[in-house]
Amino acid sequence: MKAARKLRKLQQPQSFLDYVRQFLTPQVWKQARQAVHRRRSLPRWDLQPLVLVMMAMTWAAGESQAERFESARGFYAACHTARRRPGATLQGFQKALGRVPVCQFRALAAGVRQEIRARFAARLLVDGFEPMGCDGSRVECPRSSELEARLGQANKTDSAPTIWVTAFVHLGTGLLWSWQLGRGDADERVHLQRLLGTLSPQALIVCDAAYMGFALCRAILETRRSFLFRMSSRVTLYTKENTAIETWSEGIVYCWPEYIQKKGKPPIACRLIRVPAIGKAKHDVWLLTDILDPARLPATTAAKFYRWRWRNEGVFRHYKRTINKMTLCSRTVRLVHREAELSLLALQILLAHAELALRSERTAAGEPAISPRKVLVEIRRELQGESSLRRGSYCKRLQNCRADTRIQQSAKARREWPRRKPHLPPKPPVLLTLDGERKVILNQHMRVPQ
Repeated sequence: MKAARKLRKLQQPQSFLDYVRQFLTPQVWKQARQAVHRRRSLPRWDLQPLVLVMMAMTWAAGESQAERFESARGFYAACHTARRRPGATLQGFQKALGRVPVCQFRALAAGVRQEIRARFAARLLVDGFEPMGCDGSRVECPRSSELEARLGQANKTDSAPTIWVTAFVHLGTGLLWSWQLGRGDADERVHLQRLLGTLSPQALIVCDAAYMGFALCRAILETRRSFLFRMSSRVTLYTKENTAIETWSEGIVYCWPEYIQKKGKPPIACRLIRVPAIGKAKHDVWLLTDILDPARLPATTAAKFYRWRWRNEGVFRHYKRTINKMTLCSRTVRLVHREAELSLLALQILLAHAELALRSERTAAGEPAISPRKVLVEIRRELQGESSLRRGSYCKRLQNCRADTRIQQSAKARREWPRRKPHLPPKPPVLLTLDGERKVILNQHMRVPQ
């Protein structure tokens, strides 16, 4: 027994670099290099130093890119003394970064997802599902002439150029899972469809009312995944029996838009769940899912998953505020996309290694949450070489990176934002009863194997 405990202690990472190597394994690096079929050379800036230095720049403190580059490069050189030193200038680093194809970074991210799935294993399953929330956000870019010409304006007149980030977040752990980049006016539903291949068959996709659409629901079902969408008054659903919306609790409905009926295509059978307002909630929440069996997905579980959807917003807050990516630094389209890809990968590894170190499979529901800000402070101490002046290893200091458990008593906002439109919650969906002709067509579709 003592030998087993000693072995587990030796296998547990102690330094920050050991934690990073848990996810950036030699197999992950090999997978990323194999994404581009070309003869490998030995330049000053190989793929590995490029990625590690860019990620360290994301974590490092500093008011300028040059300052963060010096700190990140110094940390890499100190940790890899036996390897060839990378280039010494920020301009050379940016030129080398621009020459690396984006597909290599995406292959690297795919390998990190595989490592996360292998290490978290059963912790990703919650009540038989892997709840994956999807949401998007705009990230501002500098007002360079190239970015203004190619990215355009996606929000307000005379606004800065932006890129759109659509991301999946595992709602049970709050981990950033996968992401897709596009222009600031990109369609996040198209991004969601492109990201379906990154999810497992046990995934339950949880989204707000902006994502609802027949084509998206059909695409999710074709990949053998499930969905849980919030409804609004823009959605029309059909029922077999005449039921008033005021008395609705839970039941089977059919998503069957007019243009789908004209094409002679079958509807999607769904379950509409009404979550009544409880406590501080002022409005009912209407949820639509393709899981028709209430025993497999009870209404309470569906309400819990949708309540966790706010963890998507928390991840974007960590990205924009905690690691200070409210505005990207790069001034060309090539560098903007590479900066965004690697900074999101840096955030993913930050959250994943903290979650793995601070939580276990036996973690109680009331366990204090992780504080990404405190984790980032400890990482910056490692980058600056201050860890030797403090007692304990990085592993021990990581145990103190838990969020405060203070219960919120006052309002989070002191006053209303000036010139901000008041938020109007989505209204219930429109429920229509199938007439005789539609019932006949529906029965014909139900008899035909899909």
